[in-house]
Amino acid sequence: MQRTEISTLGEFGLIKHLTEKFKINNPSTLKGVGDDAAVLDYKDKQVLVTTDLLLEGIHFDLVYTPLKHLGYKAAVVNFSDIYAMNGQPKQITVSIGVSKRFSVEDLTQIYDGIELACQHYGVDLVGGDTSASLTGLTISITCIGEGEKDKVVYRNGAKANDLICVSGDLGSAYMGLQLLEREKVVFTANAESQPDFEGKDYILQRQLKPEARRDIVQALAEKGIVPTAMMDISDGLSSELIHICTQSNAGCRIYEDKIPINYQAVVMAEELNMSIVTAALNGGEDYELLFTASIDDYEKIITMEGVGIVGHITKPELGLNLVGREGEEIALKAQGWNSLK
Repeated sequence: MQRTEISTLGEFGLIKHLTEKFKINNPSTLKGVGDDAAVLDYKDKQVLVTTDLLLEGIHFDLVYTPLKHLGYKAAVVNFSDIYAMNGQPKQITVSIGVSKRFSVEDLTQIYDGIELACQHYGVDLVGGDTSASLTGLTISITCIGEGEKDKVVYRNGAKANDLICVSGDLGSAYMGLQLLEREKVVFTANAESQPDFEGKDYILQRQLKPEARRDIVQALAEKGIVPTAMMDISDGLSSELIHICTQSNAGCRIYEDKIPINYQAVVMAEELNMSIVTAALNGGEDYELLFTASIDDYEKIITMEGVGIVGHITKPELGLNLVGREGEEIALKAQGWNSLK
């Protein structure tokens, strides 16, 4: 395989090489890559901005993460934050720090993944930065989106008796990570070994190539539902629900038997002697949407494909509780992903 040293292109040559194939998708993008700053025009919409920093060894492991998948995921997790505000992602900037381990071809793979995500979600790459790094690979993406002034959804609007809803299924991404970590240990002990991924394609995809739930935001709009509060599930259902309840000054009751779980994740948890419910509550990286909605929208929500009602918001003095399969109440704790621990 060809290997081109980054130094042969120089910074501006590298940026041109990585970004010249990106096409502009949005009328709000007046000027993208190639000037001192991007120029955006949002007219009467509210502008949403989010950013994520991904560090090698903290947020991803290149032993089992393909570079193209990494680029795709890095973009998508930012889109997910904009959808979680009931908005639409429109532009991103990408900043990347690389050591001499990486070639131009390696970076091209990352940007191929970013480009694929941009094409799929209709987002424009409008700028960024590249730098040498002494500590491995670093990717920082900032995403800019738009929202209608009366329909942007925050974390602090949940009210007592609101329904607690979740899209998709939970715990699959975490079980995919556990599978990859298990096979990494086997590979480290014997480089000739082949990974055992048979029948595990779904949980692997959920970890390596997650999708943002644009479809749920569109379905909510089509049904005329504006959630009272919303977040994406990046750190685990328990942590995110605590965020919503804390900022809304509310309590909650969710039901163990209502938490949506995929069969492959259940099988993987059994193989590893782990609790799938714990994984669903605390695993994170599912990038599903957690939202609350007025009980008046119940009839609309139960007809939504890919959305389940897992509980309801209560008064704050009733606390934050999970109701187990036997009716027992367990206090929710924020035990999800925390890179600073």
